[in-house]
Amino acid sequence: MAETWNKKEREKKKQQNKKEKAERKQERKDNAKSGNDLNSMLAYLDENGNLSSKPPDPRNRVEINAEDIEIGVPKQEPIDPADLIRTGVVTFFNYTKGFGFIRDSQSKESLFVHINSLQEEVKENDRVNFERQMGPKGANAVNVKKL
Repeated sequence: MAETWNKKEREKKKQQNKKEKAERKQERKDNAKSGNDLNSMLAYLDENGNLSSKPPDPRNRVEINAEDIEIGVPKQEPIDPADLIRTGVVTFFNYTKGFGFIRDSQSKESLFVHINSLQEEVKENDRVNFERQMGPKGANAVNVKKL
């Protein structure tokens, strides 16, 4: 349905928009007087990290010593080199592509092994010693030797 564009229609719409705007303004003023004070706008954090409208109970307060807070990576104990050497079984190896997989006998985890990490030739089902090392895509086996 096409609207008419005469002066009376436009004037009616202008008056209607002014009236609606004045009503919205009055509504905002009324709401501002009833309860939009600072306390109704505050939010608190409870002990679980959730937002709450009521302040936390001071009886549940826990004191934390500032020296106990560790910022950054926690200190690690030096690793014994003997713990790094593991044993496993070669489950798959492809010499044409130059990679394979070794199943760790302790963790039963499958580790990737590249041909450059081999100390001697291996075949499938060979028992091997290796060191576990984290690579960009996960754990890798390096320094692989046949048992």
